[in-house]
Amino acid sequence: MARRAETIELAVLGLLHEGPMHGYELRKRLNLMLGWGRVLSYGSLYPALKRLLRQSFIVESDAAAPVVSRRPRIVYELTDAGYAEFQRLMTEVGPTAWEDDNFGVRFAFFGRTEAEVRLRVLEGRRTRLQERLDRVQRELALTQAEVDQYSAELQRHGVESVEREVRWLSELINAERGQTGSTDHDRNEK
Repeated sequence: MARRAETIELAVLGLLHEGPMHGYELRKRLNLMLGWGRVLSYGSLYPALKRLLRQSFIVESDAAAPVVSRRPRIVYELTDAGYAEFQRLMTEVGPTAWEDDNFGVRFAFFGRTEAEVRLRVLEGRRTRLQERLDRVQRELALTQAEVDQYSAELQRHGVESVEREVRWLSELINAERGQTGSTDHDRNEK
């Protein structure tokens, strides 16, 4: 749960980096960006906003929001500390940067990240997926006779999805390095 909260906070900081937004707009944009299987609830968003407010990374105002209902909408904006925190988080390179929950958010804000950091995150993600793929393929070889047709198809689908993402990451890495085509070495590199 803590990882998901941290991911939401990073996404909020990134979205507010673009400009002030109210809670409804933040939730709508987060749902588009995060693409989680379920909709991000206000019960997840508002605690994250409260934590960011306590840390002085964002501030509230109601002056910039047009009043369309009886209740004025609160608009959230980044503070200087919030800008600095977003930059710090986007330069962190390590396992949390390429894990499933955090990678998509980091990738969505790659335009504001230095090329060297982008490259390290992409390579870390590819390595992590390649390790996962190798493990799953080993396990499949051991259990192939024990699973029914549908389980086998689901496993095959999972393997193909990871293989596709590894190829995509290799293409992105090559583009970051200024190369035009992927090599066998990049496809097979861990």
